[in-house]
Amino acid sequence: MDINGHQVLLDPFISDNPLAKGKIQLEDIKPDYILLTHGHGDHVGDVEGLALANGALVIGNFEVTNWFADKSCRVMALNIGGKHKFIFGEVRMLSAVHSSTMPDGSDGGMPNGYLIKTTTSTVYIAGDTGLSMEMTLIPKYYGRPNMSILPIGDTFTMGYEDAIIAAGLVECNKVVGCHFDTFPPIVIDHDVVKKAFEDKGIELILPSINQIFSI
Repeated sequence: MDINGHQVLLDPFISDNPLAKGKIQLEDIKPDYILLTHGHGDHVGDVEGLALANGALVIGNFEVTNWFADKSCRVMALNIGGKHKFIFGEVRMLSAVHSSTMPDGSDGGMPNGYLIKTTTSTVYIAGDTGLSMEMTLIPKYYGRPNMSILPIGDTFTMGYEDAIIAAGLVECNKVVGCHFDTFPPIVIDHDVVKKAFEDKGIELILPSINQIFSI
């Protein structure tokens, strides 16, 4: 995400991502900040290399950031319910209903999502999660988000049906789908999913690799 000229990267999983093969070069990615939602390998796979190469600040929960601090990365720990004002905006760490283990099997702490408030917009990043009534709290912080990034692949997170409910709880009519198509268990039928969101009056973006869009 380009936020007021600052590059904010979320859960980088590129080198071992079958969808990204031959389409993204790590050296072309220049993050200033790296936000992490939990410790699973398909979310932290390229953090160390990108953080060290660019001097990026790694932001995540206490256990995840400690793990990367041991690898000489610059880190900033938050925890559920906490917030911090960065130069690009205020970041609030929110709960997610999932699991979290680091690639070496060590404790990855509690999974989380984020709410980012900038001078012009608010973005809700759900992280890997199931549906939760805690999502009703999201619009109480900064009003309705301009955009929500919600998992839709099912099996390991909520599926698109629950994501539609989540959009209602969050009171957001613009959704970017994530955590889908990477591996066979989370492959979705794009036409079916798009129609389901359209029928509810929710704009859905299913981003392709290297696609650029604005909030």
